[in-house]
Amino acid sequence: MNILVTGGLGFIGSHLTELLLAEGFHVCVIDQEDTVSVVSPFMRSANFNFVHGKVEDEETMEKWVDWADVVFHLAASLSVKRCVEEPDFIIKGNLIPAQVVLNKAVKFKKKVVFASTSEVYGKSEAIPYQEDGDRLLGATSTHRWCYATVKALEEHMFLAAAKKGLPVTILRYFNAYGPRAKSGLYGGVIPIFITAALRNTPLYVHGDGLQSRCFTYVKDTVAATRSAVDPTCNGEVINVGSAHEVSILQLAKLIIDLTNSKSEIRFTPYKEVYESGFEDMKKRIPCTKKMEQLLNHHAQTPLKDGLIETIAHYRLLLGT
Repeated sequence: MNILVTGGLGFIGSHLTELLLAEGFHVCVIDQEDTVSVVSPFMRSANFNFVHGKVEDEETMEKWVDWADVVFHLAASLSVKRCVEEPDFIIKGNLIPAQVVLNKAVKFKKKVVFASTSEVYGKSEAIPYQEDGDRLLGATSTHRWCYATVKALEEHMFLAAAKKGLPVTILRYFNAYGPRAKSGLYGGVIPIFITAALRNTPLYVHGDGLQSRCFTYVKDTVAATRSAVDPTCNGEVINVGSAHEVSILQLAKLIIDLTNSKSEIRFTPYKEVYESGFEDMKKRIPCTKKMEQLLNHHAQTPLKDGLIETIAHYRLLLGT
């Protein structure tokens, strides 16, 4: 097959690209980033094409969606902090590319695997989250929810096309982590904690740290994503994640232990981290039955094992 991956140099996208190339597929990646350390290994494959550009480029997408048998749409603009500070960036950066992908897929009748997010469940307390369960979001004046809202709208768009016959599968990712995850101001909690621990600087835990999440090792995430090509998944919305719950405080302590760090944990009030317009949720746990049944996959990497591999990556990156 010919496979197009939007955002294929990103965190999850690069791991998916790596898997697809290893399986012998012809892969084209469209990404506005051109990180040499990520793209260079792929360039050694005769089956790899790279387009440095934006998914919003109609002419580029016309060519490559026509070429592809399957489109994985992973390109996205995200970050809780940017949701609060730059909601317009988040809304436009997600909605417009999704519209372009969908329009071209409809034109050429191509299968689309769309990467959505557990954020669409909002602050629902119906744990574990089921794909057909009700969603609960805060007020529109609380910009924390703009990403959840725009991704839900994109789901509606793709499902509307599926109702008219377009082969579509929607995957809701739950807190993927692993090598190549971004750290820094807009990074995920795991790379931020690991980077701080390796530098022996404080790990800042927001609130009381008792809020919990289910973290999914990236190799499990991409294995499930790869399986979504199967026609039996068409028209389906599927959670992709681990159901193993851990509090952020437990996570911080585990990372300090695994890195043999001298870092201390400091608790920081949310108001000192985010502008007004932020809300958090206490728990986010997926129901994984559909993933196991339709994708024939379960998140099998224990958190400790995945963290050890991720820490090794950051040791090399930071030279520690």
